[in-house]
Amino acid sequence: MAAPVHFVVDLAINEGKLDAFQAIANDMIARTRNEAGALAYEWYLSADQRRCRVFEIYQDVDAVNAHLNGYAVRELIPKLVEHVKLDRFEVYGNPGPEAAASLKSFGAEIFSLWQGLGR
Repeated sequence: MAAPVHFVVDLAINEGKLDAFQAIANDMIARTRNEAGALAYEWYLSADQRRCRVFEIYQDVDAVNAHLNGYAVRELIPKLVEHVKLDRFEVYGNPGPEAAASLKSFGAEIFSLWQGLGR
């Protein structure tokens, strides 16, 4: 069984851009909902609605590649970054070499599984 791949993304929402941010995020969520290998795609807002943390879990390398090559990333990330600053992007697990190169170009730090227990 392939190991899932997790993303943790922290975004700072630019002043006065909450509505635009939320509209794009809602579109991203709707489109990712239709990706078969996307197991979790959760967006959390801080109490002051200035920061957002996104938790993503993909079933395997193929699901990561499908997401990275899908509409949400190709078409909507360029729009989203007009309204936010990327504060942190961490990937946990093995996204595969193609996805790793792409993720690193977005500033992601990749953590390989050392030890642990997953069910």
